[in-house]
Amino acid sequence: MAARANPLRRQLRDFVLVWTGITLMMAGCTFFAIYLAYGGLIETTTDSLTRNLPNTPAETSVAQVAAQTTPVSTRQLAPTNTLPPAATPTPTVPDATATEAQPPTATPTLLPVDDSSFQVGIQVQYSLDFNPDNQRGWMNDVYSNLGLRWFKQQVRWEEFEPERGQYNWAVLDLVLPVAAEFPGLRVMLSIVTAPNWAREAGADVSRHGPPANNQDYVNFVTALIARYPGMVHGIEVWNEQNIDREWTSTRGLSASNYIGLLRDTYQAVKNVDPGIIVVSGALSPTGLSDGVRAWDDFVYMDQMIAAGLLNYSDCIGVHHNGYNIGPDITWDAVPNDPTAQFRGPFDNPHHSWSFRSTLETYARKVRNAGGDQGLCITEFGWAVSAGIEGFNTPGFEFANDNTPEEQAQYFTQALDLMRDWGFVWLAFVWNLNYGPQAGWAADNDNVPYSIIGPNWQHRPAYGAIRDWQRAYMTSIGR
Repeated sequence: MAARANPLRRQLRDFVLVWTGITLMMAGCTFFAIYLAYGGLIETTTDSLTRNLPNTPAETSVAQVAAQTTPVSTRQLAPTNTLPPAATPTPTVPDATATEAQPPTATPTLLPVDDSSFQVGIQVQYSLDFNPDNQRGWMNDVYSNLGLRWFKQQVRWEEFEPERGQYNWAVLDLVLPVAAEFPGLRVMLSIVTAPNWAREAGADVSRHGPPANNQDYVNFVTALIARYPGMVHGIEVWNEQNIDREWTSTRGLSASNYIGLLRDTYQAVKNVDPGIIVVSGALSPTGLSDGVRAWDDFVYMDQMIAAGLLNYSDCIGVHHNGYNIGPDITWDAVPNDPTAQFRGPFDNPHHSWSFRSTLETYARKVRNAGGDQGLCITEFGWAVSAGIEGFNTPGFEFANDNTPEEQAQYFTQALDLMRDWGFVWLAFVWNLNYGPQAGWAADNDNVPYSIIGPNWQHRPAYGAIRDWQRAYMTSIGR
């Protein structure tokens, strides 16, 4: 019996070992099948999610993914139609039960400061009756009829903040939300004229001038940007500061004082919205250079550059209204016109008469000083008195020498020149509608520049600018 027991035990042990092995093998196969089925699905899903995240590496953390999927800043979005709160002397208490509306989603657009292509705009006088439909009509004129993508609005600080901290935003509450209804329409604001409360002690407040403390101007500009986020695309810091009627100061016509204001404003604007184009105040071309009533614009430009102009501006502001000669004529080669009533360019040669000489010299000064800024022509145009009954504004007799047809020709020539030069960034026609807004008053020196003439008739310049812009936009694929 003992001799038979060992084979049986060996058989039983072998059976148990084989069965255990089979069981373990089956369990392993089952686990492997489950892994293939579900593990592959998880991997595929993860890979799909990863491919749909922009530039997400395989080891991306949760924090990195969250950062990548955060919406872009509102400055990079096309402006929305959101209307800012209406201006009122007494603050209103918001309804605690109201739910704040979410802004509509918009696609990212190129920041204004990054779009260095040559662009054309126009100065527009806001609708004086504050009717949004009428304002919309002016904006439609700019955007749809003329095909322009910039317009310029002057902001007289003294009217918007007559007392420190007391704002009247009515004009911009009308203008900016309406402009935002037109996709891609950009706004340049020229911010000028300190209110009396901000002026220097002893300054002649009957004439325009700077603030005693730059911070007051900076506070106003930053309050404006905060009120209209994404609706302001360019800011011109002051206007014609080389003449005393725009910069009456106890410290005189000081370029270094102006650069101090420009510097403080530039830094503040860039801290709030780096995409906004900051333009230095455009100078007045003038042959007078006594340092009291005026500085010659070439002299003052040199003074601004020496004081740091190129460190605190994205674009160099320029004004030039072409008197009664064409934009392609240099100051030292003006052909005589014996019929001209206004004799300045013919009898008293000076660079200030010439559109071409002024712009080319500014650009050369910037380049020679090591700057790469373009020029922003915040006003250019040719005055025409035809059809304005009784026009006799002293100092503007050149408007009698230009015909409507010459005005159109000069605009076309100027646009061709600025496009081809390559150093002009923005150019604003002066102006669209001061004629009708002022009732074509014979004593208003803005009226003869208007490309909407008496009786609401479009002058030939209107069509010339429209046709030029359409051809230009087609040529650059826009």
